Amino acid sequence: MVYHSSFVDEEGITKACGCPILPLKSHIKGPAPISNQDKIDIVDEAISFFRANVFFRNFDIRSSADKLLIYLTFYINVALKRLEGCRTLAVGTKAIINLGLENVPVPGEHGFPFPGLFSSPQSQEEAELFRNYLKQIREETSGRLLSCAYRPNGTPNKWWLAFAKRKFVNIIVS
Repeated sequence: MVYHSSFVDEEGITKACGCPILPLKSHIKGPAPISNQDKIDIVDEAISFFRANVFFRNFDIRSSADKLLIYLTFYINVALKRLEGCRTLAVGTKAIINLGLENVPVPGEHGFPFPGLFSSPQSQEEAELFRNYLKQIREETSGRLLSCAYRPNGTPNKWWLAFAKRKFVNIIVS
């Protein structure tokens, strides 16, 4: 059984492209509201559920936060694929920074991994809000993923990097 997001209460949450702009425990600038440091956020959920959810070919969506969980699971898969050949934390950090500098497509643009999952933006402002949120959440996920993928001494954690070979919902990461 797939793990779903616990963020189902969507009252007062801004949405862009059918995706909630959930609070993050982040120091990175962006449109996401700031969450308490002692609370679990969507990035924590995505990282903790990743190793279980990556085995599933289908993912039934129960809330709009599940869409974000799917996106983050895919992004973690992409990031692990980039980290696969990096033998030190320094090289891995460089690879993740380069991944963060890449263009972030939004629904309706070429390169967006889940064309039917999110609705297309209704305006340029909504597209930019969603792009900035995805960029912020990707950067935050990358930073937290490095502490999982590498041990404190800077060597790769094979129990995380082994999941780079998995394909989530039958999408092959190049």
